[in-house]
Amino acid sequence: MSNIFPRNCKISLPLAVEGDGVYIIDRKGKRYLDASGGAAVSCLGHSDAKVIKAIKKQVKRLEFAHTGFFSSIPAEALAELLIKEAPGALDRVYLVSGGSEAVEAAIKLARQYFIEVGQPDRHRVIARRQSYHGNTLGALAAGGNLWRREPFAPLMIETTHIAPCYSYRDQQKEETEFEYGQRVANELETEIQRLGAEQVMAFIAEPVVGATLGAVPAVAGYYKRIREICDQYGVLLILDEVMCGMGRTGSLYACDQDGIAPDIMTIAKGLGAGYQPIGAMLCTDTIYDAIAQGSGFFQHGHTYLGHPVACAAAHAVVKKVMERRLLDQVLSQGVSLRKALTDKFGEHPNIGDVRGRGLFLGLEFVRERDSKSPFPPQLGFHKKFKQAAMDAGLICYPMGGTIDGQQGDHVLLAPPFIINSTHIEEIVSKLDQALKSTLRTL
Repeated sequence: MSNIFPRNCKISLPLAVEGDGVYIIDRKGKRYLDASGGAAVSCLGHSDAKVIKAIKKQVKRLEFAHTGFFSSIPAEALAELLIKEAPGALDRVYLVSGGSEAVEAAIKLARQYFIEVGQPDRHRVIARRQSYHGNTLGALAAGGNLWRREPFAPLMIETTHIAPCYSYRDQQKEETEFEYGQRVANELETEIQRLGAEQVMAFIAEPVVGATLGAVPAVAGYYKRIREICDQYGVLLILDEVMCGMGRTGSLYACDQDGIAPDIMTIAKGLGAGYQPIGAMLCTDTIYDAIAQGSGFFQHGHTYLGHPVACAAAHAVVKKVMERRLLDQVLSQGVSLRKALTDKFGEHPNIGDVRGRGLFLGLEFVRERDSKSPFPPQLGFHKKFKQAAMDAGLICYPMGGTIDGQQGDHVLLAPPFIINSTHIEEIVSKLDQALKSTLRTL
C-alpha cells in the first residue's frame, strides 16, 4: 500500500526508477520515450552529467540561504544570464520554485506597481479563453480553462477572458490569417473599453498556448497588435512562457519569434529541465524602479525563493542550451518531427491539425476531419489515448476540452532537445500504435 496522495486516485501508476537520456525506466525495466518531457520540462533529457555535477558542487558548498538574509552566487549568476538574453527592457529577475508561483508573483507585482505609481484603481486582469497559467488561486483565475476553473470559481478573483488566437477553429473563410489575428487581438481593446481603462492593470497570455490548446501559436501580427493596445491604454503585458519558453520553440524566449517584448514575463519548466524545481518572473526596469523608489519592498515572498541549488542547476541548463547551440537543434529537429508527423497523420481521418513551433508540437483529434467535429467528451478519448501511449512505451501529453473546456481532444509533444532521427521515428510509430489502439476501443 502506498501513502502517496496521487493526482488520480483511481489509476495505478508505474514506478519510475531511472532516467537514461530521452527515456524513463520503470522498476520492471520497461523503457518509455519521454516525448513530452513530462509537461515540457525535461528539455535536456534525464541524465545530463554537467547539470548533475553542478548540483553536487553547489550542495557541497551551500545548500540553502534564505533570501530575507542573503543573496547567493548561483542566484546572481542565473539572473545575469537570463537578462543578458532577455528581450526588450526586461531587467530584473524574481526567482521562485515553479510556474504557478511565477504567475502569482507577476499578478501581484502588476497590482503593486500601479499602487506605487498612484493608480490604485487598476486591478482588473484580462486573459484568454482556453489558456492555462497555473493552479494556485490567482493563476487559476487568470487561466481560461473551464474544467480547471469551475470547482474553485467561488474562491477566485474576478477576471475576464477574450478569444484565443486559434485559427484552425476560429478563422473565417473570407479572412486572411492576418485579418483574423487583428480581429481577435482587437477584442482586447473592446474589453479594456468595456471595463474602463482606469480599471485594467494587465493582460496575460501564452505566446504559444500549451496544455489547454495543444501547441497553438498566434498568427503573424497578432502580438504586435496586442502590444500596441497595451501601450495605448497603459496596460501591462504579461507573457506566460512557463511551458513554451526557455528554448522550447527555437528561441530562448518564445516572444522573440513574435517580434515583441512584455512588461512582465514568467518562465519555469525548461528553466530547470526537471533537475531542480525552479521558476522565475522577469520585469522591466520601469516596474522595478517604481517599487525601489517607492515603498522599496515587494509585498510577496516564499521560503524557497532563489534556492542556491536550484539556481545552480538552472544556470547549468541555460548555459548548455546556449553554448551547445541546442536552439539550432530545436529548430532543425522540430522541422524533422513536424514533417514526420505531417507525413504520417496529415491526411488521417481522425487528426484535424498538426501545429506548433520548434519542438513544441500538437495534434488535434477529430471524429470527422472535414467538419472538424470532435469526439463526444463522454468517450474520454484523450484518457484512452494516454493509456495506449504508455502501453506502447511513449510518454506524451494528451488533454481534453480543447475547444471550449469540455469538447475536443489533442496531444502535446515536447521532447528533449537532444532527440535524433531514430527517436523521431519511434515517436511517430508509437503515436500511430496508440491511435490505432484507441480507435479500436470506441
